[in-house]
Amino acid sequence: MNETPLDYTTRLNLHISRILFVVAAVVLGYGASNSYAAAADRPNIVWIIVDDMSANFSCYGETVDDTPHVDQLAANGVQFNKAFVTAPVCSTCRSAFITGMYQTAIGAHHHRSGRGVEKIHLPDGVQLVPDLFQQAGYYTTISGWPPQAGRLGKTDYNFEWDESIYHGSDWSKREPGQPFFAQIQTPGGKLRGGDRAGARKLAARAAEVFGKATDSNDVVLPPYYPRDEVLLEDWAAYLDSVRFTDAMVGEVVERLRSEGELENTVIIFMTDHGISHARGKQFMYEEGLHVPLVISGAGIPQHETRNDLVEHIDIAATSLALAGIPIPKTMQSRDILAEDYKPRVAVFAARDRCDETVEHLRSVRTQEFKYIRNFLHQRPYLQPNAYKDKKAILVALREAHADGRLNEMQELILADQRPKEELYDLAADPHEVNNLADDPKYKQTLLEMRQRLENWMEETNDHGRNPEPASMFDSDMQVYLDAMRRRNQDPEHIKRIEDNIGLMRRWAAEGK
Repeated sequence: MNETPLDYTTRLNLHISRILFVVAAVVLGYGASNSYAAAADRPNIVWIIVDDMSANFSCYGETVDDTPHVDQLAANGVQFNKAFVTAPVCSTCRSAFITGMYQTAIGAHHHRSGRGVEKIHLPDGVQLVPDLFQQAGYYTTISGWPPQAGRLGKTDYNFEWDESIYHGSDWSKREPGQPFFAQIQTPGGKLRGGDRAGARKLAARAAEVFGKATDSNDVVLPPYYPRDEVLLEDWAAYLDSVRFTDAMVGEVVERLRSEGELENTVIIFMTDHGISHARGKQFMYEEGLHVPLVISGAGIPQHETRNDLVEHIDIAATSLALAGIPIPKTMQSRDILAEDYKPRVAVFAARDRCDETVEHLRSVRTQEFKYIRNFLHQRPYLQPNAYKDKKAILVALREAHADGRLNEMQELILADQRPKEELYDLAADPHEVNNLADDPKYKQTLLEMRQRLENWMEETNDHGRNPEPASMFDSDMQVYLDAMRRRNQDPEHIKRIEDNIGLMRRWAAEGK
């Protein structure tokens, strides 16, 4: 692929098409009887959103396995090499991209929050993307794959919302000639489970479907992980989950082709955050924040790669623009295919409470540097968290630590405390293991990145600047524990959650 901007003719055609779409919408209106007519000539928009997966596809440089379907999608469209989520965990990330807003700006920054008696309501003026598509005459769906009648796909939003924003789970139910906005939500990295039994089960399935499972001997781990057999087996199963995801993409494309819709459909392929691992999911390192993003289909330039910084929330504004739907002025998302698009100088991310574990992290990344602010720096990197602590990879890491089998780099994530600030030179240190925050040579860079982050927090009204109210924490914890009991979870697991909740309260009272 050539790394070039959109050529003049392509940009002009896209621009003219969007103007015509908007003019039609204004003339015909988005109301009742005319809404289908206003939308009739617009492209279908299909989002494929994958759980727990980094950019481990062939087109992004993965060499262990092939991913022909995602590769073909990229070859037929635009591949973004520097796309990042604004939250490294699912519900906060999903709350962000479905509104086109930073989760911190809408009060949806705590994972799985607002689930109990205490609710979260969106600020005035914030609309959900499917609602905007409906108003423009689109048929809106959300599903797993393949779609199941009457069963909506994963939403996981942290705020109150109305299910009527989705007409159903399958676009085949739409009116004749009506375009559709479809979200396909897939389990991705979750396919491998969290223990060795799950990894081995997926490997067996891969051998049956593909003829061979990924060989753990071929796995190349990041240097901050030891070549432990548990980690290698898990990563091999993870790569098999990538292969299954790729095959699913091929099935989506084939269905669109067989129905005669492929030529009038834009597919946006993305994951909700990086791989679920010690330094991935829930953390601000590249492993948790960097995701694949491919846009392919009707009116999209082909064979193009882009290395400018984009945020996952940008799929909101971009999708609306492709459909000729006006982008709300208050939306923080940007149309990254716009003729007048100005690339972002920096991208931002936030991580707050995940389940019972209270956290407060913020980061800013430019092309050259990553800055992380650890507001609760007196706590360990791997705070107690029942969801993560039971995973085989975390158990193996802690055992390797106890046995003295980790080198200095691999010990970083197991430290009892964190620095207040982290600064990384991404070109010289792509694995983010050499913290330059205390290096006098980088003092000016540190000051600039710190100020950039503080400005963003102020300008976007970061709700995380104040601690979560105890009433909200208690409300959500009650729902969490009740759910564990309904699922007949191991009593020891439930006891661990209860102990962690008590620890979070104690640490907060101690100012830690």
